[in-house]
Amino acid sequence: MTCGAHSYRAERSASTASVRQGTAAEAVVPDRVVPLFNGRDLTGWKPDVPAKDTDAGAPESFIVRNGMLVSVGTPQGHLLTDKAYRDYRLQVEYRFPAKPGNCGVLVHASRLRALYKMFPQSIEVQMLHQNAGDFWCIEENIEVPDMEKRRPRGAGQKWGGS
Repeated sequence: MTCGAHSYRAERSASTASVRQGTAAEAVVPDRVVPLFNGRDLTGWKPDVPAKDTDAGAPESFIVRNGMLVSVGTPQGHLLTDKAYRDYRLQVEYRFPAKPGNCGVLVHASRLRALYKMFPQSIEVQMLHQNAGDFWCIEENIEVPDMEKRRPRGAGQKWGGS
């Protein structure tokens, strides 16, 4: 499976999140658009590929090709930002150049390899074509007190870009 991302960037918004492992106190609050991918190399990113623990010669899981960040699919792993962010809106452009595969963006990563010694504790924004936009909790239990009071039924909701 290959999933190519044209760009990742974080913008300040009303929600709180963390793109990489870290505490809220360490997190950066962007006051402007912050490009997370420079289109040239993986500066600002750290791969976590379990296969590399036992085979340093394993192929790279993430590459830059024609200005795009590409996950080549094997060996499996994750790419994390060097910095933690909060109060942001994450914008991702992506496409599947061939048969769509399973791909997602993990946010709020707090503990590496928490599930199956592979997936970090996080929230996944699913990009698989039949489930794109779904949120999956990986080793997370999200509880929101008084959800109905916080967002009453019938109140207008806006999702996506502004």
